[in-house]
Amino acid sequence: ARLSGLSETNFPFLPSAPHPIKPKAIHPIHPIPSRVEFQVEEERTRTRKKKMVSAVLRTILVTGGAGYIGSHTVLQLLLQGFRVLVVDSLDNASEEAIRRVRQLANAPQNSLDFRKVDLRDKEALDQIFSSQRFEAVIHFAGLKAVGESVDKPLLYYDNNLIGTITLLQVMAAHGCKKLVFSSSATVYGWPKEVPCTEEFPLSATNPYGRTKLVIEDICRDLQRSDPDWKIILLRYFNPVGAHPSGYIGEDPLGVPNNLMPYVQQVAVGRRPALTVYGTDYNTKDGTGV
Repeated sequence: ARLSGLSETNFPFLPSAPHPIKPKAIHPIHPIPSRVEFQVEEERTRTRKKKMVSAVLRTILVTGGAGYIGSHTVLQLLLQGFRVLVVDSLDNASEEAIRRVRQLANAPQNSLDFRKVDLRDKEALDQIFSSQRFEAVIHFAGLKAVGESVDKPLLYYDNNLIGTITLLQVMAAHGCKKLVFSSSATVYGWPKEVPCTEEFPLSATNPYGRTKLVIEDICRDLQRSDPDWKIILLRYFNPVGAHPSGYIGEDPLGVPNNLMPYVQQVAVGRRPALTVYGTDYNTKDGTGV
C-alpha cells in the first residue's frame, strides 16, 4: 500500500500553495522590443516572480518530520510549494530521511530546515518560534510502541504529554493556533465490531493509547477556551508502504515494532528470520497471521 499524499483539501485551514505568476502580455500597439529588451524584461519578470512568490509562501513546522509518516508529509508539503521546518529529537529516526526528502522534492536549500530538538525543551522551541512565523504545526513527534509503553509508562507520559503541552504553550505564546495532531486508532481500545468508525466509544487500553487520548482532550479543552484555535485530530491505524522511489519508507532505529518493517528487514538481510508467534488463534494454522 502507498501512503496517500497530504494536501490542502485534507487540511482546509492550511493555506493554498502559491500558483505560477504569468507575466503581463505586451500590448499589440507597442513596437516589438529588440532581443536585448526582451532579455531585460524577462529578467525583471523573474525578479518580480521571486519577490511575489516569496511573499506568499508559508512555513509549516512539522514535529517528528524525520520519521516514517512525518517524512512523507514533509515531502508532500515541499512539492506543494510550502516551506518546512522539521523538529525531531532523532530518538527513533535518522537525519538521512531529511536529506532524501530534499533530494526527492528537488527543493531549494532554504525551503527545508531541520532542528534536532526535544519538544520538552521549551527554551529551544521558543527560540525556533521567535526566529520565524509559522502558519501551522503538524505534530507527529512522540513515542509510539504499545509494548514499551506498558513496560515504561512514565517514559511515555513524560515524553508524549509534556512534549505536547510544551509545544502548545509555545504556539500560543507566538500566536500560532493551527494544529494537525497525529493521534491514533488505539484511542478506541478493542472495538466490539469492525470496521471501526469515528463514532465508536473511546477506551484506550494501554499507556501509549492513553497519551493520545489525553492529548485529544487537551486539544478540545484548548479550543473551547479559545475559539481562535483550529485543530484537526488524525486517528489512523498502522500505515504501511513507502515512497514509489523506495528512497524513503519505514526504517526505525532498533527492532521494529510493526510487522511490515520487520519483514522488509528480513528480506534485505538485515535480520535472519521472521518469527511467527501463536498456536491457538482463530486462524487456519493457529498463528496470529
